[in-house]
Amino acid sequence: MSSDSGGLMSSAGLVRYFDAEDQNMIRIDPRTIVAFGALFGVLVLVLNTLI
Repeated sequence: MSSDSGGLMSSAGLVRYFDAEDQNMIRIDPRTIVAFGALFGVLVLVLNTLI
């Protein structure tokens, strides 16, 4: 048996964990994240010009 044989087995739990859908988790639209990032960038630019 080679030393690389445990890689797939050890990651199987993580794949199953991230594939599970939790009904209680907060769902945020990706467009909201992009809009928030853009607004934050504009805010930083405005504050940078004022100081």
